[in-house]
Amino acid sequence: LPKGHIDPGETSIEAAAREVREEAGVDAEPVEKLGDVRYWYQRSGRRIAKQVAFFLCEYRSGDPADHDSEVEIARWMPLAEAARELSYKGEREMVERALERVRR
Repeated sequence: LPKGHIDPGETSIEAAAREVREEAGVDAEPVEKLGDVRYWYQRSGRRIAKQVAFFLCEYRSGDPADHDSEVEIARWMPLAEAARELSYKGEREMVERALERVRR
């Protein structure tokens, strides 16, 4: 799932679209905020809080084969399969929310 930081002067929606374009190689329009995931991680012995906003996006154009070189794999998959594949509970919950929204 693409994610990253918000650049100065950028909204969270603009950042989401940019990160999807940069990391996944596709243009997509964020259409609905699914929620936030908060967690802690350690860097250089310091405990750091992180918050990630997740958006449901509508595909516009592009191909995941054109993904960022920092990303190991970018590919399409059904949402239910993605939910099963994800390691982190918070990310799984966001994909499950996306699946609920798409089924409406």
